[in-house]
Amino acid sequence: MTEKISAKFLYPLGRFLLGLYFLLPGLAKVFFFQENFDVVIEREVPLPFLSLSLVAIAQIFFGTMLMFGKFVHLGSLVLAVVTILINLYIHDFWNMADNPDQAHETQNFVKNLGIFAGLLVLSKKSN
Repeated sequence: MTEKISAKFLYPLGRFLLGLYFLLPGLAKVFFFQENFDVVIEREVPLPFLSLSLVAIAQIFFGTMLMFGKFVHLGSLVLAVVTILINLYIHDFWNMADNPDQAHETQNFVKNLGIFAGLLVLSKKSN
């Protein structure tokens, strides 16, 4: 009985919320492009315009697809790669010695590892 409830309600709810977690920041990247572009340039992300644009598109498209249960395997893997790249370029706490933001970036880095793990589990579940 518990497994049926989990499969019927909890899995789709978790998938929906995880998709929403990517959809909203993807939309923010579009609506606040210049602010995000400034961060990408400051963090020395390669090909900043292209990188930011591709991440926004991936977050919006695959976030929405996760929410509706479409392309779950592919979307989970693409968003997992995006999450790791964001961690390496944006939440690079190891490059922030003596910076007051270091603790915050460390927290975001670790949080994103949890999101990454959830995406890997979701990609396996969808097979």
